[in-house]
Amino acid sequence: MVKQSQTALSDPAEWLGDWHPLAEQLGSADGLVTLGSVSALLRLGPVQNVSSLRRFLLDYQRRILFPVELPAIESAHGHAVRNETRELVALDRRLADESLLDQLAAASRRVGQYQLQKLRPLRDQRVVQRYLLAVETGQAHGWHTLVYGVTLAIYSLPLRQGLLGYAHQITRSFIYSAARSLCLSEKQCRRLFDSASADLPGGIEALLRNGSARVGDLGQG
Repeated sequence: MVKQSQTALSDPAEWLGDWHPLAEQLGSADGLVTLGSVSALLRLGPVQNVSSLRRFLLDYQRRILFPVELPAIESAHGHAVRNETRELVALDRRLADESLLDQLAAASRRVGQYQLQKLRPLRDQRVVQRYLLAVETGQAHGWHTLVYGVTLAIYSLPLRQGLLGYAHQITRSFIYSAARSLCLSEKQCRRLFDSASADLPGGIEALLRNGSARVGDLGQG
């Protein structure tokens, strides 16, 4: 197990806000532009009403969140716990081949590398220092999902809670980015969030029970 580092943080949701590479765009007046680009990536129609926004949220979960992002976090967490830097770097390289993430790649690297730099003072964490070196020497990309998983591990934050917090944060960001343009009330936003989040706990339980069937194996070899 990784030695627990000193931290005042007990809940990933307390510091999750800036983790997703879309977070800053989604929080801006141009949020729907970003929402539209992801919608195009998933080959969905434009988000023009509550129904299309709900469909977008569910498709995002089905196409990106559950098959790619959450398994990547879970795998990175496991590699960090076991001090498997080589496997972590291998997973990082293989994620570069994930075509669904092409349009998010630059933002993912920017956010991930920024957060990884914050871990530099943790000199006793070998997996952090070696991963940081791999990123700085061009051997790895520093994807935000992997850095997030590593961070959960080194601070001994609960994996299940961290996965759910990540899923909740991006779901909420998508909803509120569309709220102004679609003239959604707070009540409508909360109802959408509750509906879109209903299957998240079960999906995460299945991921933890079965392991990272798709992305997790990318770190091996």
